[in-house]
Amino acid sequence: MPPTVHKETNFSTTDLKWKMTLVQPSGELSAKIKEELREPANPADIERDIGIIREWLGKQPHLPKDMDDARLRTFLRGCKFSLERVKQKLDMYYTMRNAVPEFFTDRDVSRAEMAEVLNVIQMPPLPGLTPNGCRVVMLRGTDKDIATPNVVESMKATLMIGDIRLAEESVGVAGDVYVLDASVATPTHFAKFTPALVKKFLICVQEAYPVKLKEVHVINVSPIVDTIVNFVKPFLKEKIRERIHIHSNIEDLYKYVPKAMLPSEYGGDAGSCKELNDQWRAKMGEYTAWFKEQEASKANESLRPGAPKTADELFGMDGTFRQLTID
Repeated sequence: MPPTVHKETNFSTTDLKWKMTLVQPSGELSAKIKEELREPANPADIERDIGIIREWLGKQPHLPKDMDDARLRTFLRGCKFSLERVKQKLDMYYTMRNAVPEFFTDRDVSRAEMAEVLNVIQMPPLPGLTPNGCRVVMLRGTDKDIATPNVVESMKATLMIGDIRLAEESVGVAGDVYVLDASVATPTHFAKFTPALVKKFLICVQEAYPVKLKEVHVINVSPIVDTIVNFVKPFLKEKIRERIHIHSNIEDLYKYVPKAMLPSEYGGDAGSCKELNDQWRAKMGEYTAWFKEQEASKANESLRPGAPKTADELFGMDGTFRQLTID
């Protein structure tokens, strides 16, 4: 089981109780989100759906049976309570763990390789919520002159946070908003982003996790940004491509994300990015034992009814995908 979740529903920048906490929606906002996610008003109906999914999992010889109720609720909400969609997501969730072990093994923040990534890349989900009930996730580097971080470890850390949120988004949010700060991005940093690796990662994010990506905002842009965005777009679903916003100034971002809920580096009241990132590093550390246990929780393709899923089937590369080249 994941560590005990501590809930907090009020966010105050003068009260440290919110530290290492994901503020959950309440009141009218929660009601609005539940309507958007088609969440049944009767909790008994949710328990019924969880039971149906458990019964289905019990009949799948190739899938683990260890998914707890909290994570199943998050899958239901992320799939707008479509049981068939939940089944597809759960199958892919466990399939990816078997197909891409480099993302799902050695998930320990005390390892030197992971510690190095968390020292130079900050990727904290922010404590508060947008007026529409979305969670905002920051992603930024700390120094343009550093060596290129280990790309696999960076992607692994992102998915670790995703697994924590499966358990800790206890009420349900309307979706995710990503803010990518490109101020320290250089051609050298992105030279190791191969099409195969990017495709594997984005299939994990889009197909295996119950993520509702509402917006992607890129700030502090430079000429390299257009090249990177064009490189990534073929791997994104069309509806997500249409949700990418490139901002020439921070004021434009405030039209989408309230200034107050942002880190102090962007004029907000949520604390510094380093503080937030350190809190998430500690949270990831609390899950170390669970992450280790989860290494055995993956699809067993030898037991899958019908043909097993192969790497070619999951990640077959189209000839139009090419290595990222930046002048």
